[in-house]
Amino acid sequence: VSYDLARMAIQGLLGRTGLSGDLVDMVIMGTVLHNPDAYNIAREATLGSSLPPSVPAFTTSMACISSNIAVTNAIEQIRTGQADIIITGGTDTMSDLPIRFRKPIRKRILQARKAKSAADWWNLLKGLRPKDFLPEVPTVSEFSTGVTMGESCDQMAAKYGVTREEQDKYALQSHQRAARATQNGLLTSELFPTLPPETDKPVETDNTIRGDSTLEQMAKLPPAFGGKYGTVTAGNASPLTDGASAALLMSSTRAGDLSYTPRARFRSYVYTAQQPDDELLIGPATAIPKLLEKEGITLQDIDIFEFHEAFAGQVLSVLTALNSDQFARDRLGRSERVGEVPMDKLNTRGGSLSLGHPFGATGVRLVTTAANRLHEEDGTLALVAACAAGGQGHAILLERI
Repeated sequence: VSYDLARMAIQGLLGRTGLSGDLVDMVIMGTVLHNPDAYNIAREATLGSSLPPSVPAFTTSMACISSNIAVTNAIEQIRTGQADIIITGGTDTMSDLPIRFRKPIRKRILQARKAKSAADWWNLLKGLRPKDFLPEVPTVSEFSTGVTMGESCDQMAAKYGVTREEQDKYALQSHQRAARATQNGLLTSELFPTLPPETDKPVETDNTIRGDSTLEQMAKLPPAFGGKYGTVTAGNASPLTDGASAALLMSSTRAGDLSYTPRARFRSYVYTAQQPDDELLIGPATAIPKLLEKEGITLQDIDIFEFHEAFAGQVLSVLTALNSDQFARDRLGRSERVGEVPMDKLNTRGGSLSLGHPFGATGVRLVTTAANRLHEEDGTLALVAACAAGGQGHAILLERI
């Protein structure tokens, strides 16, 4: 379950860093699919770990950037002197969805608490239809429009001229890069093995990577959402997986006192939002230029790019928009395009398409990989960006220390 995954991520982080739990001031974690039995999942994960029960914890939710907002919440807590050391991260379990009864049944269940006689119980059943007993399963669709993310990506890809072949090629590249990174041990330090219930074999690597896929195989997959714009398939969309992430944040002063060497510092961040219509997932294309302008830099100053890959069509639409003069004029109020993101600097160890996308955990995974790549690839600045449901976007700028 999600809170147990979060607990394991926290415990793994404490073990890897050697940090004493009584030094932690707070835990902040993101989640999307809230567990009704653990509505403050960060607190339950904290209580289940070796952290002292005196450590407060709270949970954030901002769709696919839930752990990003957890990170920036932690940054502000530290910047304003409210805390020195914070564990932040996120968690979601897609294999155990919070399935619920339909509203007529939920209503009767609540009324049943007042039932006393046989007549009262009989009245509770009156008016119910067979379909009322069917369960409600959460869907990845917009509450305001009813359109799924996949359908919106289909529309967005068509709008920006991203072809099915381009999407398949990008997805295949993500899987091949993730496979190479795994084989070469580049992701080992970012993974903490887990032992699933009722098994005796630990999970030590991401199990959604398909490094042996081919374009021919991907081309045979049918569109997942149909319609005249259908180019999103099971092969070029991110798999919905179980997972949790955790990262250790602290002030530079406290890090020095404890003889820790920071990997990177958070230099700046931006959130944006728009109407969730046919460009539901374009958010990074509005957040990135705002961040660059805020910092007085350009894409050419960035050494490392880590973007969330909701769909191949989504990533490619964002890249197309950033390199479009028309998008710059019409959407950003700029006279010229933001620029081109070099593919050889983007998600070189794979991304959500290959590694999976446990909604609440992905943001911290992106930040962790970006910080590690800065050191291992001798970079100075890293740009992390992600889209989210509700037409939202986010970008973070990291600087190597």
